[in-house]
Amino acid sequence: RKVLTSKSELPATFCCVCVVPATEYHLGLLKAKLAKYRAQLLEPSKSPAAKGEGFDVMKSGDARVALIGFPSVGKSTFLSLMTSTASEAASYEFTTLTCIPGVIEYKGANIQLLDLPGIIEGAAQGKGRGRQVIAVARTADVVIMMLDATKGEVQRALLEKELESVGIRLNKSKPNIYFKPKKGGGISFNSTVTLTQCSEKLVQLILHEYKIFNAEVLFREDCSPDEFIDVIVGNRVYMPCLYVYNKIDQISMEEVDRLARRPHSVVISCGMKLNLDYLLEKLWEYLALTCIYTKKRGQRPDFTDAIILRKGASVEHVCHRIHRSLASQFKYALVWGTSTKYSPQRVGLTHMMEHEDVIQIVKK
Repeated sequence: RKVLTSKSELPATFCCVCVVPATEYHLGLLKAKLAKYRAQLLEPSKSPAAKGEGFDVMKSGDARVALIGFPSVGKSTFLSLMTSTASEAASYEFTTLTCIPGVIEYKGANIQLLDLPGIIEGAAQGKGRGRQVIAVARTADVVIMMLDATKGEVQRALLEKELESVGIRLNKSKPNIYFKPKKGGGISFNSTVTLTQCSEKLVQLILHEYKIFNAEVLFREDCSPDEFIDVIVGNRVYMPCLYVYNKIDQISMEEVDRLARRPHSVVISCGMKLNLDYLLEKLWEYLALTCIYTKKRGQRPDFTDAIILRKGASVEHVCHRIHRSLASQFKYALVWGTSTKYSPQRVGLTHMMEHEDVIQIVKK
């Protein structure tokens, strides 16, 4: 076989344009095969494991934050600084061997912070209790990836690769693809936008690889084959992540400035207690929590005990948080705050609440 080194050596009848789509189909099919085989490899064994020390921690508080990173990056020191929990910290690796929970009290909310053991390369395959660490990270609302600022970008790339391989997608939104398997009728494919990365033929090839021959597929955005595979698999977790660079007191100001300007990044020093307040502000922003205050008729609002809800919560969510039967007895509510045109405003169950609104609920 002769190896072609340039386009001039191609036969006159050979069409260069045909190479690109064929390569794309081939790559898409390979990606589907890899994703399927990787999922099979990462499935836990069916054999009963030996009983040992428990690892996961019961979810508590208003939100959960998982603190992950390589050994000796400062996770335990950070937990001790931010919470009243003392986690053993030392200069050697693998000081923390189990999951240690703490609680951050901020703006009236109790945020559960989990100090997880250090992840090593190959964690997704089970090295260094990696599977247990990643399983706990999947239950979090936000991931704080603690990185050593003195070690460049190597740690970040390796950790992202480990989390990506087990279906954790950081700072990404769920692909806007409608997918529904059917019992018959073949594959129905449509798109509302111009597709540059996927085609109907490629979608069919990927579906056939997963033994799916009847389905409805609708692309509402220009997604890649990887994103379409994520939709088919269906067990991916999309969560916000803060990249926290610790030990900035050991690097130059130019390097600190460069790291701080990266998206989703915060620079801190646990040793010198630098920039921890800003990190808390960013964490609150990424958690997207809302404080709602309640008021009884004829009394002043209770600003000491806030109801903590997700951003975008309605009056109905507030009712359910106070008591599960309150929504059925609901007549109307009076709301003071930025979500209203005037204060107080009489609203119904579907009214969307905003941060630091005050609500008075009137029952039937």
